[in-house]
Amino acid sequence: MDIADVEIIAPNFKQRLSGVTSTIVQLIPLQVRLGIKIATLGPGLPKDLPKLTWRQLLGAWRPSAGRRQRVWHARRNNEMAAGIVLRHVLRMPLKLLFTSAAQRRHTAYTRWLIRRMDAVVATNARSGSFLQVPHIVIRHGVDLELFHPPRTAEDTIKATGLPGRYLVGCFGRIRHQKGTDLFVRSMIDLLPQHPDWTAVISGRVTAEHTAFADKLKADIAAAGLEDRIVFLGEVPDIKVWYRRLTLYVAPSRNEGFGLTPLEAMASETAVVASDAGAYAEMIEDGTNGSVVQAGDGEALTKAIAPYLADPQRTLARGEIALAHVRANFALEGEATALKAVYEDLLRR
Repeated sequence: MDIADVEIIAPNFKQRLSGVTSTIVQLIPLQVRLGIKIATLGPGLPKDLPKLTWRQLLGAWRPSAGRRQRVWHARRNNEMAAGIVLRHVLRMPLKLLFTSAAQRRHTAYTRWLIRRMDAVVATNARSGSFLQVPHIVIRHGVDLELFHPPRTAEDTIKATGLPGRYLVGCFGRIRHQKGTDLFVRSMIDLLPQHPDWTAVISGRVTAEHTAFADKLKADIAAAGLEDRIVFLGEVPDIKVWYRRLTLYVAPSRNEGFGLTPLEAMASETAVVASDAGAYAEMIEDGTNGSVVQAGDGEALTKAIAPYLADPQRTLARGEIALAHVRANFALEGEATALKAVYEDLLRR
């Protein structure tokens, strides 16, 4: 992309897929369709996204036509730091924007970076409560074209070859933070009582968490449930697996925002989640899903049990969840709100 045509630069300074990267990947194509002149910068992104090279960044000393500056939209500390260097050391005409998802007290260094931003967005109210600067809340949305209800035979449990009539799933990196062990423990306790259900777990196991994953698999084998609690690994298309589920479980102990419950609900799947991240702001407890305290394995098991006991009620919850996401968490809402922030910064 020609930098002369770019008004918004969205850096991505992380090679591996993460929640932040997933947000960028889903959001930017829609932003382009809304007429936002935006491009990414950095590794680990699909080739079809509008992108700048590091060499092209040298052209940022001249703003795009009709503008006095560009917006540098950071989502990580290193991206904020880079924006500060570009503006204050290299004297590029940039307005600095930061989106914060963290739900913890920021370090002194992070607070120093944030104070140098021209505008700050929080992805949810809880994240905003940890900010010590003026900010606005713009919640993440989900792409309702990518994540949609089942449509074909490929979207059913039958297409998987797994046993049972219903699937319950837990997706994300396999690690203590994500609560994978809590999900496994709940399944070991509950599945013997519910023979129509099979559990699936999908996600990356990094080297430092191999022992954690191996322990979970050993526990499953000891319970004799290897055929009914299945590790899928990293699948090429997670979207179809959401559609195959009847229930999705998000048991994280800690999250920034956490998109997976929205992706599940957009796929017409009911959700049981912890109150980590923004989960409690997505789910109307007792209506389209259930919310329990993060890290409470016993509460998680108790919350999941009624869904397994009454699949038809669970399917009905999935229908309500779909309507809720369509009304409140469409990706267009996030993109439109960010467009207003960009325009405000560019006018200043």
